[in-house]
Amino acid sequence: MTTWRPPQAIRVKVIGLAWRGDALLAVDVLDDQGRIKGLRPPGGSVAFGETREQALEREFQEELGCGVTIVAPWTVFENIYRHEGALGHEIVFAADIRLHDAALYDRNVIRFCEDDGTACTARWLRPDALPDGAALFPDGLAAALAAR
Repeated sequence: MTTWRPPQAIRVKVIGLAWRGDALLAVDVLDDQGRIKGLRPPGGSVAFGETREQALEREFQEELGCGVTIVAPWTVFENIYRHEGALGHEIVFAADIRLHDAALYDRNVIRFCEDDGTACTARWLRPDALPDGAALFPDGLAAALAAR
């Protein structure tokens, strides 16, 4: 298992909010022991010189092998958090999307690898019915979804 710690710099991230009815596609966020501590919609970092739209498209191509269409305006979150005691700070752009690969909507669990080889699991779940003890990341996303 890879031990990950947040970099000590502010990062700009994008996430895509893909919906199957009232279920959101979210990726497991694990602690150092491999337990699920939370879930986060798929996405990743914005590279230097890349727009948020380009980053979102690239991340979904890399991770799930499909394109996306943005179907709603962007929402922005400032996420200051702790992971295994280390401080992280990111600005997260989130947008509702439609996945171009319709077959992904039929799969309850989607396994993929990050570019560094880290195995990941995504699943469809209702944001108001997360597994016991799990949080929805980034901070503020659950409240924003509940307020819709």
